[in-house]
Amino acid sequence: MDSTSSPDHPTRIAARTSVIDSLKGCGLSGVRIDKEELHRKLAMPKYLRIALRDAISSKDSSTNSRTGVGFSPEENQDALPPEAPLVVFINSKSGGRHGPELKLRMQQIIAEEQVFDLKDVKPNDFVEFGLGCLEKLAALGDQCAKETRAKLKVMVAGGDGTVGWVLGSLGELNKQGRMPVPPVGVIPLGTGNDLSRSFGWGGSFPFAWKSAVKRSLDKATTGQLCRLDSWHVLMSMPFDETIELPYSLKAAKDCALDEGLKVEGVLPENQSYHGGVFYNYFSIGMDAQVAYGFHHLRNEKPYLAQGPIANKLIYSSYSCSQGWFFTPCLGDPSLRGLKNILRLHVKKANCSEWEVIPVPSSVRAIVALNLHNYGSGRNPWGHLKPEYLEKRGFHEAQMDDGLLEIFGLKQGWHASFVMVELIKAKHIAQAAAIRLEIRGGEWKNAYMQMDGEPWKQPLSQDYSTFVEIKKVPFQSYMIRGD
Repeated sequence: MDSTSSPDHPTRIAARTSVIDSLKGCGLSGVRIDKEELHRKLAMPKYLRIALRDAISSKDSSTNSRTGVGFSPEENQDALPPEAPLVVFINSKSGGRHGPELKLRMQQIIAEEQVFDLKDVKPNDFVEFGLGCLEKLAALGDQCAKETRAKLKVMVAGGDGTVGWVLGSLGELNKQGRMPVPPVGVIPLGTGNDLSRSFGWGGSFPFAWKSAVKRSLDKATTGQLCRLDSWHVLMSMPFDETIELPYSLKAAKDCALDEGLKVEGVLPENQSYHGGVFYNYFSIGMDAQVAYGFHHLRNEKPYLAQGPIANKLIYSSYSCSQGWFFTPCLGDPSLRGLKNILRLHVKKANCSEWEVIPVPSSVRAIVALNLHNYGSGRNPWGHLKPEYLEKRGFHEAQMDDGLLEIFGLKQGWHASFVMVELIKAKHIAQAAAIRLEIRGGEWKNAYMQMDGEPWKQPLSQDYSTFVEIKKVPFQSYMIRGD
């Protein structure tokens, strides 16, 4: 029997429905968490909460110009830091209709000033001005502010994209030498919630969500800390036209992505660059095309998607309409395999040289995966036997091993069987770094996505588009919820 066929294998467990996740969070254990005690554990002293709020709203972390509330260390020398100070970022648009109610519930448990709605407060503003305010108060001798900053944790209520946004903003602290970086826990409100699943927070928020809020916040104070790799994507394009990119990709400085590669044709005189970070996966091909179409359908008709279950049903039906299932990979160039437009280069573990990896002709989507979970809790890479790992020169996949697992999906039927874990995906490589060269030819566009954020990438018939993926030199800290 294959190791992945066992009913108790981790990949089988990860693929179970979110109903089980919901039941786990319903409080069936009978353990009661006292609201007032939880508040005392999480809430900062009032003067710190107001300082934090004012610093973010004014976009000014300075403390010496404030009046009205005592901010001086002398006036607050008797203030005690909370046992486990916590701030929450919530995407109130997520979670169906429960987002605003969930926000209000957390504000009642902790404090209004420690719960931030992402439509009002951006995580980078919190990092720059909110944490900056605590750090400046600490530098002035405020011991309460110093200990609060040192013990602070962050909870994110949203989907994978929201969690990645907050992680990326907190990652700036590493670059600036502002330690420690607060660890992050998750309240899953998205559709796939693979980051949440990977760290034991479940695949969906329970139907008994009012009692589960207290349980999630309490878990954040005691959960084990673990590390997570993150990956930087840098993309160069042979033109400078307006492209609708996800918020995770920003304009970047010039750099030579073709260095050390054999490039087909000539390079353009002018190129534009964009960069960003992902935590779960980067993909190119048909899966990203389906995600792109679904994303736009949901934006145009938001009434169709009222929650995770509705999203999944719409996504499945949309997948069936895209030709991934019923059209063979020949004839129309837009339906051919990625081999027609893509050259894949990788650096393997402990290797400094780029190696060209052939793209199988049948592959229509390529995914570079960091976590064990993909597509709402599936493990397409699989739990591989030691003999197979040794034969292919692979290492056992971990989310903090500095490697990405690269696999391919063929026809929609193949992808479907992979998603229900009847078969494994097409294993292509493990890589410590990746470079993609994408050639246009008859193709007008390529579809890509990072952590569920898709976009349509225009291609040139004369020049290549390059994508480089390298590990970020520092890791993120996550709180385990199990």
